[in-house]
Amino acid sequence: MPDGTPLEAPTEAPDETSNAPSAERRHLAAEKKNQRYVWWYLAYFLFGIHIVAFVMIYAISHAK
Repeated sequence: MPDGTPLEAPTEAPDETSNAPSAERRHLAAEKKNQRYVWWYLAYFLFGIHIVAFVMIYAISHAK
């Protein structure tokens, strides 16, 4: 520059790499949340299977 001050580079580039850590963090948080939901669905499913099995055992044993 004519007055002797150097031209400074912008501190943040407008590309996607500056957003990568926060995007990855959001993705990991969403994955953890989804994984928690999968475990809850599995727990409810297994609980339901046991209830059905106990009802069937009761029905068969009292069928006479």
